[in-house]
Amino acid sequence: MTDSHDLIVLGAGSAAREGATKASREHGAKVALAESTRWGGSCPNVACRPTKAYLVAAELVYDVRRHAQERGIDLPAPTIDLARTVAWKNSLRRTQDSWVELLTDTGYTLYPGEASIVDAHTVQVEGRRITADKILIATGSRTAVPPISGIENVDWIDHISALELTSVPHSLLVVGGGPVGLEFAQIFSRFGSRVTIVNHGSQLAERSDTEAANELQAALEDEGIEVILDSSVDSFARTADGIDAVVGDRTIAVSQVLLASGRSPNVEGLRLDEIGVEVTRRGIVVDEHQRTSSGGIWAAGDVAIGPMFTPTAQYQARVAVDDMFGDGRSRVDYSALPTAVFTDPELSGVGMTEAEASAQGYEVEVVKHPLRAVTRAQYFGMKHGLYKIVFERGSRRVLGIHVVSRNASDIVGGLAVALKLGVTVDDLADVHHIYPSFEEGVKAAAQQAGAAVGATG
Repeated sequence: MTDSHDLIVLGAGSAAREGATKASREHGAKVALAESTRWGGSCPNVACRPTKAYLVAAELVYDVRRHAQERGIDLPAPTIDLARTVAWKNSLRRTQDSWVELLTDTGYTLYPGEASIVDAHTVQVEGRRITADKILIATGSRTAVPPISGIENVDWIDHISALELTSVPHSLLVVGGGPVGLEFAQIFSRFGSRVTIVNHGSQLAERSDTEAANELQAALEDEGIEVILDSSVDSFARTADGIDAVVGDRTIAVSQVLLASGRSPNVEGLRLDEIGVEVTRRGIVVDEHQRTSSGGIWAAGDVAIGPMFTPTAQYQARVAVDDMFGDGRSRVDYSALPTAVFTDPELSGVGMTEAEASAQGYEVEVVKHPLRAVTRAQYFGMKHGLYKIVFERGSRRVLGIHVVSRNASDIVGGLAVALKLGVTVDDLADVHHIYPSFEEGVKAAAQQAGAAVGATG
């Protein structure tokens, strides 16, 4: 027996649910969802949402430890009961039964189990065949395991298993200096671990502006986190007390290793090579409409090549569904994509970095303002951070904004529309700002550009 639908969505995460919602609500499509691991996907269950809950807990511990006494608040030194933190984190999540009820009530037909694509219109899930005119692959990604000698003998953790620990590791080696590695490094450092980050590249958060990333590194190092750049772990070995990691000419003894050096697309079992869907190590190859190389099949989210963020996964799914059922005019555009690393201070940016703007041939000018000069930051004794604006010399159009501060994600996210609409550095200097706020640093930086000839205020 074969079940027929208008759209089959493989996965049940952010991209999958967004695509299903748009297809059913706006186009009346009959949608099937196939999921092998967890309804709701990674973000609400084991990734962004629970991780940010841990960051909130870590920030609270840090602020009490550092500021309570100086502010006249008499408290004992804070300690973390990680088992209770796990329970609190779990209380913020939907149960799997709740997800099934929600998705079913929305009108989707759910197919639990491993899926394989038979052809451009047919999917098999645990022995059941379902058909549709269109297929959206949104199966996400998982932690990539680097080819390090001895890693098979190490009980490493990743962002999923780290959230289930019930005791704080005495020492932690974080492999990778991207957003996941940086956030977990600070979480466990503030919980009490001795943390070392080993990063293959020459800067942390490699896609961020270099100067901004260096400010974040300085802040992390001030908290006692060791950062090793331009290096890789050569080997792991189990010891009686934990794990020995060889990094260059050093051997670092740690009690736990967290892998955060990359992601692998979840494509195994889909039989993509047999139906002509092009896949690389980075994911499924898609065009500006999220079409794959096989007609009738689209891909969105972490499984497809492109930025790996929850909002972009949702955005890609909307573009794909518009191409499937709408007029097809939507195309992906990441020119004003705001991003953030949710450390403390946060590292957030939108638009081009200084290096990217120069590489694209712009006559670049830069203005900056230090975080420590912002009144709101002084309440927290913050020494490291900045507000940086990259703009074009002639037109004075802003090309990129990079902020290292508490609440940087809120600041930068609110400026994405301005960047898309062609805001100039003079616009940012002239607009009203709130005092005292973290956001006022943007205005202070913009004012350093001076007034443009002929500008009005």
